[in-house]
Amino acid sequence: MIEGELGSFLRTRREALRPADVGLPTGDRRRTPGLRRAEVATLAGISVDYLIRIEQGRDSRPSPQVLGALARVLQLSPADIDHLQQLAVISNGTELVCQRSRSVPRTVRPTVRAMLDSLDPSPAVVLNHLSDVLAWNDAYERVVRPLGLLDDSQPNVLLYVFGDPRAREAYADWDAVAEDLVASLHEARRGPGEASDLADYLVTEYPEFASRWERKPVGSRRTGTTGLRHPDVGDVWLAFEAMQLADDGQRLLVHLPADADSAAALDRLVGRRPGGLKAVDAG
Repeated sequence: MIEGELGSFLRTRREALRPADVGLPTGDRRRTPGLRRAEVATLAGISVDYLIRIEQGRDSRPSPQVLGALARVLQLSPADIDHLQQLAVISNGTELVCQRSRSVPRTVRPTVRAMLDSLDPSPAVVLNHLSDVLAWNDAYERVVRPLGLLDDSQPNVLLYVFGDPRAREAYADWDAVAEDLVASLHEARRGPGEASDLADYLVTEYPEFASRWERKPVGSRRTGTTGLRHPDVGDVWLAFEAMQLADDGQRLLVHLPADADSAAALDRLVGRRPGGLKAVDAG
């Protein structure tokens, strides 16, 4: 790491804030941009001298609690917090224990929504790092709506798989799906925060999640096949590809029929002429 990179990053974010952003009066004319060190130090509960040492790179190993306080005061964006996380790991050799005082973003960029629509008739969905279902196309709706996955106003695949008894019947490979979701949540967890809160809830409520969580599975599949027992068309096997997007851990999941029978079943579900969807070799 470049010497002083952590301190330089924090200094640029301090200089980008205005007093009004943190509820301070604008007051007299300022000779330097942004907030004064004394203002940030007071709001973060640290000494001015300590903040100077951090910014100048003379203390490259501030505690996770100090970094968490600075992240809050400096109103770091999700991308900024992710970068601070990386710098803290490089500097300290340990994960940054920083409560993210923000709600999980559920917005999807217009370009991603347009891409979802363009993928019809292939079922496609956007999930975030907590497996919240954020956006989907018409084909995905036709496939999973009868299974109950979209019944909640803010659907979540983890809560559906472990909390809805219909899920065991819906997934022919329920165990593999459950393992993937637990591994994905393990990968998303970074100290206390949204992923840990969701995991704590699931551990308390669902013993099958708790046993898997205790084993700490990692390496969720980014490609493979999954089977659905669909009430309208019978068994459907889908090949899937998971692609990471550039927003807060969001991923795009695209499905294609894995065999000829599944292709015909999907054609019926999405209202396409026979042969509209071609089976792919998922191997």
